[in-house]
Amino acid sequence: MHIHILGICGTFMGGLAALARERGHKVTGCDANVYPPMSDQLRALDIELIEGFGADQLAIKPDLYVIGNVIVRGNALMEAILDAGAPYTSGPQWLADNVLQGRHVLAVAGTHGKTTTTAMLAWVLDRAGLEPGFLVGGVPMNFGVSARLGSSKAGAPFVIEADEYDSAFFDKRSKFVHYRPRTAILNNLEFDHADIFDNLAAIERQFHHLVRTVPSTGRIVVNSREESLQRVLGMGCWSEVQRFGARKEEPGALRARGEPHAFDVLRGSLKIARVEWPLMGEHNQLNALATIAAAEHAGVAPEVAAKALASFENVRRRLELRGEASGVKVYDDFAHHPTAMRTTINGLRRKIDSTRAAPGAPQQRILAVFEPRSNTMKLGAMKAQLPWALEEADLAFCHSGGLGWDAAEALAPMGKQAIVCDTITQLVDRVVAAARPGDHVLCMSNGGFGGVHAKLLEALGKGHA
Repeated sequence: MHIHILGICGTFMGGLAALARERGHKVTGCDANVYPPMSDQLRALDIELIEGFGADQLAIKPDLYVIGNVIVRGNALMEAILDAGAPYTSGPQWLADNVLQGRHVLAVAGTHGKTTTTAMLAWVLDRAGLEPGFLVGGVPMNFGVSARLGSSKAGAPFVIEADEYDSAFFDKRSKFVHYRPRTAILNNLEFDHADIFDNLAAIERQFHHLVRTVPSTGRIVVNSREESLQRVLGMGCWSEVQRFGARKEEPGALRARGEPHAFDVLRGSLKIARVEWPLMGEHNQLNALATIAAAEHAGVAPEVAAKALASFENVRRRLELRGEASGVKVYDDFAHHPTAMRTTINGLRRKIDSTRAAPGAPQQRILAVFEPRSNTMKLGAMKAQLPWALEEADLAFCHSGGLGWDAAEALAPMGKQAIVCDTITQLVDRVVAAARPGDHVLCMSNGGFGGVHAKLLEALGKGHA
């Protein structure tokens, strides 16, 4: 079968393309913006990419068009598909029909940490010899690809990042309702996606739709700290519930004792495993607990899961060091929600503190460089949270190009700690002028950010720092 994917360079649709190719289908696709890491992965798979959404692509005559949720009515190619009566489906529906049938689906849902936790869980199952399939919204460094089919045996595990965003312009249900998981992680839940959800209650309702699809023999792994998730379960639950993350002993729940990089895993008061790994931050500690609980439901003992986590290398664009120039380190991170930004900065702060420099060495400052690029941030729905998100950074630099709200006004509570720039060029100049040896420049965006990482490293390398 020949499938043509509209919006192929998104992390989800790009992973779907890889799975379709592995299944033996001919795959082509189109998109408006192409940037790594997904573009690199698609080219490596020899998948033909077409720039833009021209109606002339109807001449390709695939057997099926798979429509990404970036496509809206008025899109030239989509209008041509509709006029021609050509067959089309959504990405999540194609995945459910062609990949997930007959598998033990382990779905990872939550506002934050989906990608990292999905990658963790896939790695743990892989190390346990279960040959899992997976689709991750990023590129796990342990695997080097965002998706694979895994074992063809009936009931073989498939780990999927379960997004609450809508499926397509013609199917406004959350993607995850298509997946029918046997094991579901509910990692956390905050307000997000202000472009499609009116409030937190609307998202909670979608999460409950996911809960409704888990069988009675399934397991729902739930963060004990999240009141929103307790409300979701309060709407009705028909499956086993395994809680994690309690701050104090809770019967049957998993919790951590120790620092995020080295901790015991407790069930109630009983130690069942120990994790020692290179990751920092309490958020990753919670991700590990969720992973251990979900892997256990797939037959992996907690001590085996903990041992596998020791060799987990995280996902590209998760505090990924892109390079160093003139004594300044430049990182790339996918954080775009205020809570994720705050968590990422805190994780870097912990990493710096854990490797304290020798007396007399340069102070290690954090320079946070970000763009409010997500649909929610562009709408200004969370602009008031930005000073809170950035307070652990020594300096904050905001790229404000294209915003419909005043970034300088939103960041005013930070005073001289915050600097707003209209262009990438101005942003690079201001960061380079402020940077000094020992600094850590943390770039946060859910897009390509205008290649700011390479531009910063080039300018710093010229001795501007």
